[in-house]
Amino acid sequence: MTALTLSTAGAATLRADALVVGVAKSGKTLVVTPGAEAVDKAFDGRLAAVLETLGASGSEGEAIKLPAPAGLKAPVVLAVGLGAAPEDGESFGAETLRRAAGTAARTLTGSKKAAFALPIASAEDAAAVAEGALLGAYAYTAYQESGKDAKKPLAEVALLGARPRDKAYKAAAERALAVAEEMNRARDLINMPPNDLYPESFAAVVTAAGKEHGLKVQVLDEKALEKGGYGGILGVGKGAVRGPRLVRIAYTHPKAERTLALVGKGITYDSGGISLKPAGHNETMKCDMSGAAAVFAAVVAASRIGLAVNVTGWLALAENMPSGSATRPGDVLRMYSGKTVEVLNTDAEGRLVLADALTRASEEHPDAIVDVATLTGAMVLALGDRTFGIMANDDDYRTAIHEIAEEVGEQSWPMPLPADLRKSMDSPTADMANMGVRMGGGLVAGLFLQEFVGEGITWAHLDIAGPAFHEGAPYGYTPKGGTGSSVRTLVKLAELTAAGEL
Repeated sequence: MTALTLSTAGAATLRADALVVGVAKSGKTLVVTPGAEAVDKAFDGRLAAVLETLGASGSEGEAIKLPAPAGLKAPVVLAVGLGAAPEDGESFGAETLRRAAGTAARTLTGSKKAAFALPIASAEDAAAVAEGALLGAYAYTAYQESGKDAKKPLAEVALLGARPRDKAYKAAAERALAVAEEMNRARDLINMPPNDLYPESFAAVVTAAGKEHGLKVQVLDEKALEKGGYGGILGVGKGAVRGPRLVRIAYTHPKAERTLALVGKGITYDSGGISLKPAGHNETMKCDMSGAAAVFAAVVAASRIGLAVNVTGWLALAENMPSGSATRPGDVLRMYSGKTVEVLNTDAEGRLVLADALTRASEEHPDAIVDVATLTGAMVLALGDRTFGIMANDDDYRTAIHEIAEEVGEQSWPMPLPADLRKSMDSPTADMANMGVRMGGGLVAGLFLQEFVGEGITWAHLDIAGPAFHEGAPYGYTPKGGTGSSVRTLVKLAELTAAGEL
């Protein structure tokens, strides 16, 4: 785990393996950003000129290493691009700082300590740099042989100019550390091979975290699910050797006046079931529990920050496998709500486990419910692989979540719930089917889930199918593999709920 320190030392005097500075574009000119004045002085005021000679443009994502001149304790200077310089009197955006710090941390893999002299004008800037660096330093190496050539993630991040004695800066750093560590925990779970992460083992991880952080954890196994009538979760999990689980993890605060329920889809491996996925579509399906991982991480982060709000996480865990005991297309499941659902496609399984969890969460009458799921390929087709969709039964709530996501640096887009699509899920056999028309499939899935939300409860659905698992090259603070998408949005949502702003 990468350590975080706030340092009062100057950029020229701090001992570290590398010194990170920012560069930006001001018109056609490359400029060194605030925070790096001492470094530029060590280059006799020519740092920007030297970088231009090496081809630097200051573009976001750019990283160039230089040997440090005399006068600096660090042997290496790493210049990272921040894009266009802000207008006079303005600061760089938080997401720009986050991505630049993440790029630097990734570039410095194998280093023990890096000093970040990026432009920090406020506690919010310090939090953004800290968060980006800690997320950028992430690497999943649990199954790789460690040897002499194995490079470990950056071990320590030192923030320069972050005022460690200032309460606001200290609180911002502590929050960034909690959110980043829990987001990285979610990434670990998403990246874990499905032969080791399955419903029972996932539940064990949650139980252990509950003990560590003083959270109440309840696990319903197959017998308890059968007794309780959780037909959706059982129907999805019945084809697997390893049975399903419904996990409840709860954080409570003595001064809380509101309760937020988070529901996560946790399909630890999705083969599609009898409606088997074709080759080329199942290799990354260990990531189909990303929603549950995000919910778990958000609840723990809320407890670590000490938010004055009650946050309950519901993790609907199952493996979706084909076998002689698996649910077949045409089968009818009686859900926990009592509603019957005809299963037309066993690969539309996420909505079935979520439906039971949503009904159960509604029984506790929270002020709001937000579910998170890698639910539909249709949402990826609509929004691409970096943006999640937001649906809700309250337009103002949907807008608020969209604005929150934008604020914390997660790309999202509000989506509608057209009532006319509901009829396409009518079934001649059951109360409804788990499939509707193909066009607008992501919206149909949202309409299905809405059927299982308790009356009068504000609800939102985040379809994170696109950004939950990144298959391309790393960028900014985003690694290849599990990303931890929506964790920051959920934590900020909990903060605003605690503050009475939602």
